[in-house]
Amino acid sequence: MSSAASARPVVVAVGLGPADDAYTTPAAIAARDSGAPLYLRTARHPAAAAWLARGAVALDRHYEAAGSFEATYRAIVDELVNAATRAGRIVYAVPGSPLVLESTVARLRADERVEVELVAGMSFLDLAWERLGVDPVATAVRLIDAQDFARQAAGDHGPLLVAHLWSRALCSEVKLAVEEFPDEPVVVLQRLGLPDEAVFVVPWADLDRSFEPDHLTCCYVPALGAPVAAELVALDELVRALRERCPWDAEQTHASLARHLIEEAYEAVEAIDELGAPAEDAPPGAVAHLEEELGDVLFQVYFHALLAAEEGLFGLADVARQVHDKLVGRHPHLFGVTEGTSPATSRAQEASWEQLKAKEKGRESLTEGIPPALPALARAAKLEGRARSAGLGIEAVSSDRDEAGTARFNALESLLAGLAAVAPGAEEDLGEILLDLARLAAARRIEPEQALRRAVTRWEQRVRSAEQAAGSPLDRLPPMEARGHWRAAGAP
Repeated sequence: MSSAASARPVVVAVGLGPADDAYTTPAAIAARDSGAPLYLRTARHPAAAAWLARGAVALDRHYEAAGSFEATYRAIVDELVNAATRAGRIVYAVPGSPLVLESTVARLRADERVEVELVAGMSFLDLAWERLGVDPVATAVRLIDAQDFARQAAGDHGPLLVAHLWSRALCSEVKLAVEEFPDEPVVVLQRLGLPDEAVFVVPWADLDRSFEPDHLTCCYVPALGAPVAAELVALDELVRALRERCPWDAEQTHASLARHLIEEAYEAVEAIDELGAPAEDAPPGAVAHLEEELGDVLFQVYFHALLAAEEGLFGLADVARQVHDKLVGRHPHLFGVTEGTSPATSRAQEASWEQLKAKEKGRESLTEGIPPALPALARAAKLEGRARSAGLGIEAVSSDRDEAGTARFNALESLLAGLAAVAPGAEEDLGEILLDLARLAAARRIEPEQALRRAVTRWEQRVRSAEQAAGSPLDRLPPMEARGHWRAAGAP
């Protein structure tokens, strides 16, 4: 052990065992009686009473105060680190074993502020294998946390031992995560090692309605009828087979597939337009059409991920992990330090999203991050929306436009306002105006996409110049509730 490590405060993590004091090890009891300050992750454990009698501090309040397990575990770790820093050494007791499904202990061990000493404890697993008569190694049983069942059990056929099945809601999530209910019943195990221990069998369909779960409940799944996310796993296997066996698929690259990705995305948008709103009034076949087109887009994602894996860059799991972590980071009011301070409106959330994205990407200009490959009209609307949200719309840079250009804009705005007073009508009239412009371009033999793209590039340069003159618009965006109004016209 290094001198730097030995100088750190110490957290002694001990296991209480699966039931009452009879299952707490002598080493854990010695740590309890060592004189160091005592902490309990939860007082809801049969062996907690003896620790509470010796002045242990239970940390259950963090479960009640925080809105997610992530925030709860973070708060518990911070309190333990602070306590260890003050006392030099503390003892922290957790249910079962400190190395089995104990997120707080794992976080403490990764925390450079403290050193962690482990005192092994008996896990509920030891009692579960005995009650089930199962050798977990010989049968290759996987241990799954109920709160993460859909992800951890993806592609698995069983057998599984599902732990932390503490509520009916969790039971429902586990049950519904399986696409085909297994024929074989599951074994529910509750309060192992206590006088009211219960071990019984239930059909999969009754997992969330035939018994009352508690914090000492788990279940054993001998076999699943079909793996969780079986269709996604099957698609992954199919894409790999096509790549290996189909001559056309074997020749493809990221570049050659790019146009197909764009085409499939446009076809999905077309299907969304066909579906309309509300969806229950959609024309026959519209729902199936959208399902089909989204599948085509998904196939493109799988194919590009496979190509990247072949090149040693990343795989499909990395893609899923990256977007998962990004979405968590862009919703700090749900998963981060600002939890509970959710933006009041969807527009406010949209503004927050843009601010977080700019910070995450290290952007220094409003014009950064707008894909040049976007259709010119979509690119123009996105650029104008961003610029307007920072007070750099057309009015702010009008000095850079000639008088004729300003007059054209004002005339079109007045025309649209006079044609329709309500948003649906305005959208229809704007579409007609755009169609007339396309007709005019065709009559003059002008390529409208190229003309608009060049105009957008000139406009982008004007916005950048206005940014430099105004300072840093990214740092002085207007209040969230004032942003987003430009999207009423349907801009992307």
